[in-house]
Amino acid sequence: MWNNRLNTISFYTSLIAFGLMILEAGFFTGRLYRSELIFFYDLSFLLTIFNIVYYNIYKKNTATRKLWPLEILIVLLVILYYAARLEFTFFESRNLRFVNVRLLYLLITLCFIRDFSSLRINFKRTFINPAQLFILSFVGIIFLGTAMLLMPNATTKGISVLDALFTSTSAVCVTGLITLDTAKDFTAFGKIIILALIQTGGLGIMTFASYFSYFFRGDSSYENQLSISEMTSSDKLGDVFNTLKRVLVITISIETVGAALIFLSLDLSLLGNSISKGILFSVFHSISSFCNAGFSTLTGGLSEPGYEFNYALHLIIAFLFIFGGLGFPIVYNVYKYIRHIFQNVLLSKITKEPTKFTPWVISINTRIILITTAILLISGTLLIYLFEKDGSLKNHSYFGTAVEAFFISASNRTAGFNTVNMISLSGPTLMICLLLMWIGASPASTGGGIKTSTFAIAILNILAFAKGKNRTEIYRREISDNSVKRAFAIIVLSLVIIGIAIFLLVLTEKNKDLMSLAFEVFSAYSTVGLSLNLTPTLTPAGKIIIIAVMFIGRVSMLSLLIAIVKREKYFSYRYPKEEIMIN
Repeated sequence: MWNNRLNTISFYTSLIAFGLMILEAGFFTGRLYRSELIFFYDLSFLLTIFNIVYYNIYKKNTATRKLWPLEILIVLLVILYYAARLEFTFFESRNLRFVNVRLLYLLITLCFIRDFSSLRINFKRTFINPAQLFILSFVGIIFLGTAMLLMPNATTKGISVLDALFTSTSAVCVTGLITLDTAKDFTAFGKIIILALIQTGGLGIMTFASYFSYFFRGDSSYENQLSISEMTSSDKLGDVFNTLKRVLVITISIETVGAALIFLSLDLSLLGNSISKGILFSVFHSISSFCNAGFSTLTGGLSEPGYEFNYALHLIIAFLFIFGGLGFPIVYNVYKYIRHIFQNVLLSKITKEPTKFTPWVISINTRIILITTAILLISGTLLIYLFEKDGSLKNHSYFGTAVEAFFISASNRTAGFNTVNMISLSGPTLMICLLLMWIGASPASTGGGIKTSTFAIAILNILAFAKGKNRTEIYRREISDNSVKRAFAIIVLSLVIIGIAIFLLVLTEKNKDLMSLAFEVFSAYSTVGLSLNLTPTLTPAGKIIIIAVMFIGRVSMLSLLIAIVKREKYFSYRYPKEEIMIN
């Protein structure tokens, strides 16, 4: 009882401190150090430290727990923060406020994460199913992001409620469609909010909540694990939190390496020779790329003068969103295969030990997704190169044309970055882009679309029917009927939603080109973020339609139906079968 009360008190104190921090950064200007706020922040820090000490040192009977890395980091930062407050000699006075403000905000955020994670949250499947939980988490973060973007210090000239909702939805759904100029209309604080929404939406808010909840408590209820296993598609119940851990480790590792490579590829003179601006640019674009969000701090995107011929930057960003679009299980499976080759082929030659046989290191999912992705990338690159080498890419060298064709092919599968003005693309290329957008990225990734595996299963099923087979087979494996049914359900639902959305936009957006409207809808549904310069000119009704399409595309219509429709409990009966005339 005392443990729960301590956690609850500490959590609510951290929550209030976190809220005050956001309000302070979003509304207040001038001197940041107000004695009332500092007192409350101090109280939050002390309660969190007491919680850490109590659970790790005093309360030894709970488990043989160790000081977790984040808890150690909090303790060290608290010491550093109060050392800066005392103006120790190793801090220059002119930098003291900068250090204090950054440390203060970082500490408040970390303490809130730690205290939130220590709460015992149980997902009651009888009350709310995983699909409902997944959807509600996105709705909640979208509205929270909307409220934060409405704060005066988030924008340079103010923002309407509808534009804030549109931007928040686009960021959380990692789409990238914008009604305002991210570079000019949002302040540094506003860009940080957008970046936080992108990262949260890319990984899924419940990934954060579920993993950190387990990370600090060291356990989780059986109901929690069942719910999270359905959301993370884990094969084994015991692998649920290992999967979540891998998601976070892979994400942070790739984004960190990506940010470093982007920084090295930059011409800092374009950013006023400012290292801090270069770091912000690199971190923003690394996260936005890996999460397939398509947001950029450049007004014209990567087609901005000074960046349009930076092929190294384009390739780094392309590989970042390709990695993000492959999906966490696929990236980890490839890592396991590389480790397997290293241990059983290279090391066995050195140690002279016999090679250990491990069947199916590369899973059937990985094989299908990697092959489908490679086919889409290569065919898309070749076709775009053919159609655009004398068009929108004529000012590039042969190498540059190949790089840009590859970038366009990869970006149209949910990334949303542009290295050319999309209006300059030819009609055949736009049709290729529509197909690539519709197919999208891979399952369990940061991208959208119907997914590569869905498209592959549909093609394999069609070929099986053409050959007279009554089952779908590949690599000496039979694909389950449930997977085939799910694939065709996703395809049909996507076409229905896209068709309805285009029809509604035709009604609300008078005198607009049909190709532009269709491109906008495909881009919104597949969370791509590319546009034929239509988004800023949408009417309020058109913006609402696109908001709905972005949200449906991110959570998927099938998940919405599962969340809404009551599931059947009894399947023990069978009716007589009848053949229906189809062709």
